[in-house]
Amino acid sequence: MAASKLPASVRAFKHRNYQLFFGGQLISVCGTWMQSVAQSWLVYRLTGSAALLGLVNFANLIPVFLLSPLGGAVADRGSRHRILIVTQIISMLLAFVLAGLTLTGRIHVWHLFVLASLVGINYAFYVPAQSAFVVDMVGKDDLMNAIALNSSMVNGARIIGPAIAGLLVAAIGEGWCFFLNGVSYLAVIGGLLLMDITPHRKVSLSGSPLKHVVEGFVFVSRTGPVRELLLLLGAVSLFGAPYAVLMPIFSDQVLHHGAGALGLLMGATGVGALGGAASLAARKQLRGLGRWVALATAAFGVSLILFALSHSFWLSAALLVPVGYAMMIEMAASNTLIQAMVPDSLRGRVMAVYSMMFMGMAPIGALIAGSLAQRLGAPHTVMIGGAICIVSAAVFALRLPRLREEGRNLIIAMQMTAASPGDEINEASVLPAD
Repeated sequence: MAASKLPASVRAFKHRNYQLFFGGQLISVCGTWMQSVAQSWLVYRLTGSAALLGLVNFANLIPVFLLSPLGGAVADRGSRHRILIVTQIISMLLAFVLAGLTLTGRIHVWHLFVLASLVGINYAFYVPAQSAFVVDMVGKDDLMNAIALNSSMVNGARIIGPAIAGLLVAAIGEGWCFFLNGVSYLAVIGGLLLMDITPHRKVSLSGSPLKHVVEGFVFVSRTGPVRELLLLLGAVSLFGAPYAVLMPIFSDQVLHHGAGALGLLMGATGVGALGGAASLAARKQLRGLGRWVALATAAFGVSLILFALSHSFWLSAALLVPVGYAMMIEMAASNTLIQAMVPDSLRGRVMAVYSMMFMGMAPIGALIAGSLAQRLGAPHTVMIGGAICIVSAAVFALRLPRLREEGRNLIIAMQMTAASPGDEINEASVLPAD
């Protein structure tokens, strides 16, 4: 299809590299969601422990929190394309190892901890490079659309992957989910190898690696809109997002269904998230996204509380649709706004801080949620998280007016709007109060 005939909602597809990336990722991420659901069920089947569910998730994502700043510095200095190829190959090998151990009946909980940690270390380098690579593929004008399409792809896979995983786990066990995930990486690796890549313009950095890492944190701490968006994202990831870790308990003990139902519940979240991503993909301007972030965070908290109160399977599944929708709006809109305000020379390092808040805080939250669920039960734990999200959204909303002008000036400085100099740029409002 000619680029000129593409609908505005999919305009990033006019870039061949992005087409290859999207297609490969769609297959690979389906496999990743399959492995995530199957691994959660495997931990629960082996141990029956809510605390261990949280601990395995902690082991998986805490390396992202600790090592993402280093991964961001590497992404700013080296070839992001090459980093993606290497990390995807490593992910494939780790999936095959997990499959082999499970299918041969040799899997133990300590294996899951070790492999989860290795996956996390790999992700600490993959995520900042992948986040920064999007602008390399589509340029600045189509960045917001590409981020929204990425989110659509991830959450379309969230619908397909868990549903398949639930059926496979119930029928033939977790090991085949892990094996299929390993095979799925061939698609994204092939797509990356087929790309026509302009050599990455390396950032000239002087001083120690520690200094390079610190520069990213300094930019974030001194840039009000970026700082506040990341703090809100961190609060959501720490207190709200761990509901997903407790989903096997909801499926088994609260709703009295099995592994197949777990896949349906996760798929319902994906349906909502897909809708949220589609809403963002249809947008052409950044104006008003700040208010979307605040409202979505509040809606996420309310939906979590209602989900925790439900004892009906189908009502719970229905309530997970707005949970997924709201969380996707909050996450993807924050990503878009932050990328719009960051200079290219710091993009990898700032997106590493984003990774720390989005993925890195989640394991700490999972650890807290697992411990609380052992004492208070999964429903009360989720309700507490939802209430904290509502309070965090209110605090962020109160700060929006004073952040609006600074955010607008940053976007104009980075030339991230698609407006003409004499017209829409002057109207661009990143974090409007109304």
